[in-house]
Amino acid sequence: MLISTAGLHRRGDRPFQPGDGSYRGIPAETPARDLVMSHISVNFDRTGFQQDLNTAFPIDRLRELVAKGTVGSMATVHYSFMGAFPPTAAEPHAQHLAGLLKADKVDAALLVPV
Repeated sequence: MLISTAGLHRRGDRPFQPGDGSYRGIPAETPARDLVMSHISVNFDRTGFQQDLNTAFPIDRLRELVAKGTVGSMATVHYSFMGAFPPTAAEPHAQHLAGLLKADKVDAALLVPV
């Protein structure tokens, strides 16, 4: 399962706002063309994401690892936070997400700091 801080969400989902410590769920089958980056830091370079989604959300690489048998399976939902927020803003959301991951019996998460 992937957790990114690139401020990604599905087109039509609520965009991230300044200081927003919440997360968005991204179903594994979401096509790259349906993902939007609403990371709001003016210093954030979106070039890599625009050229290859996998720089910020390596879903294709994870699929390849599953196909090769290197990783047993992949979660049906992945998550994204926006990296430009005070850590205290994310704490309640991160605790909630941790509970979801525990309930889903997630064994490992690939953290993708962007």
